[in-house]
Amino acid sequence: MKNISYGRWYLLPLFIMTVALLPACKKNAGSPPVITGVRNYVAAPNDTVFTSLVANGQWVVITGVHLQNPIQIEFDGVPAAFNSALFASTSAVVQIPAILFSSIDTNQLYTVRYITPAGTTTFPFKLGPAAPTITAISNVFANPGDSVFILGTNLVLVQQFSYGGTVISSFRSNSDGTSLGFVMPAQTPTDQVTITTRSGTANFKIVATPTISGVSNENANPGDSVYIYGTYLKNIQSLSFAGTTITSFASSSDGSSVGFVLPSLTQSGPVSITTKFGATATVYNVNDIATGAISNWEWSGVFNWKWWGGASLYCGNPSSGWPPYNPDFKGNSSQYMVLKTNILASGEGNTYSNYAILMNSTQWVPAAHLGDSISKWAFKFEASIPNGWNGGTIDIQSTLGTYVARWEPWQVSSTATAPYATKGWITVTMPFTSFRAKDATLGDGKGASISSFADLLGATGKSECTMYIHNYSTSSTPTGFYGAFDNLRVVQIK
Repeated sequence: MKNISYGRWYLLPLFIMTVALLPACKKNAGSPPVITGVRNYVAAPNDTVFTSLVANGQWVVITGVHLQNPIQIEFDGVPAAFNSALFASTSAVVQIPAILFSSIDTNQLYTVRYITPAGTTTFPFKLGPAAPTITAISNVFANPGDSVFILGTNLVLVQQFSYGGTVISSFRSNSDGTSLGFVMPAQTPTDQVTITTRSGTANFKIVATPTISGVSNENANPGDSVYIYGTYLKNIQSLSFAGTTITSFASSSDGSSVGFVLPSLTQSGPVSITTKFGATATVYNVNDIATGAISNWEWSGVFNWKWWGGASLYCGNPSSGWPPYNPDFKGNSSQYMVLKTNILASGEGNTYSNYAILMNSTQWVPAAHLGDSISKWAFKFEASIPNGWNGGTIDIQSTLGTYVARWEPWQVSSTATAPYATKGWITVTMPFTSFRAKDATLGDGKGASISSFADLLGATGKSECTMYIHNYSTSSTPTGFYGAFDNLRVVQIK
């Protein structure tokens, strides 16, 4: 008994020491964080205190106490990346993360959550998308039961939606909030669309003013089928192509296109369409290979070929003599370039040798327009691909060579490809935003786009042009390439 008692008394000091240490450990963990405000991360007098903010990647300062050593900081439930070197006990500098409002937990909306080893605090802060806007309706001619999409911005966190005076109870936003899908109701007694979100309300009048987004072949031959693409191309009262009235045409059921057989043309001119809802016309002319020409390979036009590289010159006229006639590219009676390759190995293809069409320097953008927004202009050409083409990118590059525009019509998604061919000649339009820098991971033409024409063309807007094929894949291309190109040009589109 003495030994047992002695043993218990022996353990008592250890127990007392352990109990004594517990308050000290709790004290060393510090006090829980407290947030008192959020302000702009700029020096006074612009360091405004925010009560609400549109999510845009802005840097802010969280103020309070016990803010050092954070474990996680969340805006609307989305963790933010941060650098602890920018933190102090009373302030924390952090960038608001990219927030996909269509997929967040709405229970955490309008909150900042701050976690440290000592505890967690949540601060009410109205951080959300901007107010919604409506720019278009995919099909105002839809029948009851058809799928329709409202197009715009910030169409997320929708609380109420009505179309044509009828409340729509079932709808779905896409991930970036640029469209809202629903089923057309049976009754639409008014011409109003109203969408109310957590950020505001957008009202839109249902109209069907036509728009033109493109033409299947801007330089087609008489007798060819031509299609005009856009919106609201129904109930057409008149249609003009290059100044010639088209009397026979057919609209698609959803009004996204109108097709006709091209008659003989006498001049260049815009495409214009008038419906009972309004009128529209292209800024650019069709049946025009001269305006903005980089190369059309005509003796009397802008020939501009360097006479070497991997392309061959052909003519669509069977009586041409030289250059020789090529029966594979019907529908073009003028002169054009043909590029042909075998299956390309990984990394094969470049700006020289058997892979490229090389053109001398010419004025891409008129000097008076070099200060324009790049969104107003596009690089265009006609192309004909008679056989299924899969793999290998057509690159377009200027003298500077820093930016590349990539044409990959066989790329049907980020993970899938399919052989691509055309039915005759088509017009390809590449907005100047398609010219992009090299991305360290994704490669040529996958980085940031040009911000001005000077980035691509230098101060004068004059440059050489190279069109070439390259295989960016780590494996061989499934097919070779056989295609023709004509009428490379730069055109104002807005």
